[in-house]
Amino acid sequence: MTIPTQTLPSGDTLPALGLGTYALDDDQIADSVRAALSSGYTHIDTAEGYHNEEAIGEVLAEYDRDDVFLTSKVLAKNLGYESLIQSCEASLERLETDYLDLYLIHWPNPAISLRESLQAMAELHDRGLVRNVGVSNFSAYQLSCANHISEVPIAVNQIEFHPWFQRPNLVDYCHESDTVIEAAAPLARTEVFDDEVVAELAESYDKSPAQVILRWALDRDVVALPRSSTPEHVRANADLDWELDAADRQRLDERDRDRPVYDTPARDWTDPVYGIEQ
Repeated sequence: MTIPTQTLPSGDTLPALGLGTYALDDDQIADSVRAALSSGYTHIDTAEGYHNEEAIGEVLAEYDRDDVFLTSKVLAKNLGYESLIQSCEASLERLETDYLDLYLIHWPNPAISLRESLQAMAELHDRGLVRNVGVSNFSAYQLSCANHISEVPIAVNQIEFHPWFQRPNLVDYCHESDTVIEAAAPLARTEVFDDEVVAELAESYDKSPAQVILRWALDRDVVALPRSSTPEHVRANADLDWELDAADRQRLDERDRDRPVYDTPARDWTDPVYGIEQ
């Protein structure tokens, strides 16, 4: 398919479909990234907390770097000025690249000054190591604070977003502040596949539940980052050159249950994805 794009404050174009790589091991990463790049994806999303940057870098070395929009994220424990810069440099080394198209604060950390973190992001931007900066898992209030103090525009807020967790207040603020919304876990880690409306629409359009949900997300002007360890599913997720009619989009809009699959208070902050010791 021809993947739509969104324009960032820098003028860079962000592909609206990307490959998520959370919880994929090295063997799965190689197969998934190759399947994605051969299927028309040009957007790969990773993080230092995913522990797969090195494997991704080995695959990307086979391709023209400028043809791939590459995102990584800094762990919440590394948001101090020096630690953040060192984390970025380490990610670049593991990914075998001179720059990141987008670098995100993975999770807010109330124990570290956000101003200090964003000053480090600005330094990375000034040095050309990071072309765009953003945040992830920020509330509307946290994003508002970032927008007020950042020297570089906050281009993206990557959040959990799917038919069961649509977060209208946060989405509205992102739109008002010209912040692109990226959907982490856009398929709710497959939990929404059994939703009766999703299943009905999949049968009606002769598409998979994943394709229905991803088409809906793109129609909502949300960048979708589905992950899959199966190359066939990676390729199928890019088959989105078709349309949901307005009534069916509305039916999915009405499926919101305010039900997250990962962005909940009950999480293990010592997990490597978050990186905050008790």
